[in-house]
Amino acid sequence: MPSQPRSARGDIGRRVATRRKQLGLSRQDVALRAAAAPGYIEYVEEHSSATPGIGFLLRLANALETTVEELTGATGDLPTGLAKAAEQARMVELDEADSWVLLGDHGVGRVALAGGDGPVVLPLNYQVLDGEVMFSTAEHSQLAAADGTEIAFEADHIDDAFSRGWSVLLVGPVHVVAEEEAARRLRESAYSTPWAGEGREHVMVLSPRRVTGRKIIVRGAPGDDS
Repeated sequence: MPSQPRSARGDIGRRVATRRKQLGLSRQDVALRAAAAPGYIEYVEEHSSATPGIGFLLRLANALETTVEELTGATGDLPTGLAKAAEQARMVELDEADSWVLLGDHGVGRVALAGGDGPVVLPLNYQVLDGEVMFSTAEHSQLAAADGTEIAFEADHIDDAFSRGWSVLLVGPVHVVAEEEAARRLRESAYSTPWAGEGREHVMVLSPRRVTGRKIIVRGAPGDDS
């Protein structure tokens, strides 16, 4: 029997756990869907040495509403959105409450702001705090220089397995948290330090005046209404 793709080794557990949590499933739920023992799902998620066969990977990918390529990291260096458009897809507008739900309490998004040579789009980690969005950046970065101006922030999710996704856009003024104690508390409350590394202690907060979102719904796809 063929073994799993080489890229499956080492990080498949992290990918499985992340996808399971995105879907709001327990290990028991996934085990039932994949016709597996809950203990094996736990083993795959927690042991980097786990090497499940291709038959189990196919069932697991189906249980998690994704593909074997996504679970094994084969698409990790490819841009999202390579799949063909789905049949009977439709675009719907999201209200503000649903948009905040999709943003969650943290993640990675992009900010768009005016730079010296024109518009600039920067990826960054974000944290949602009571209707505002917090970022940490370097003191002399382009984002720090935008203090007191209006910027746009966008986060999205692309599901290549079903050619669907969503995006949320926030527009409003951004300001530096100048009081060090307040900035320290915000940094400590964040889910993660910036992925880009050290030296990003400058805390900024976006207070959106406009929140909009859109979602592609595919008829018949798991989790979408017909």
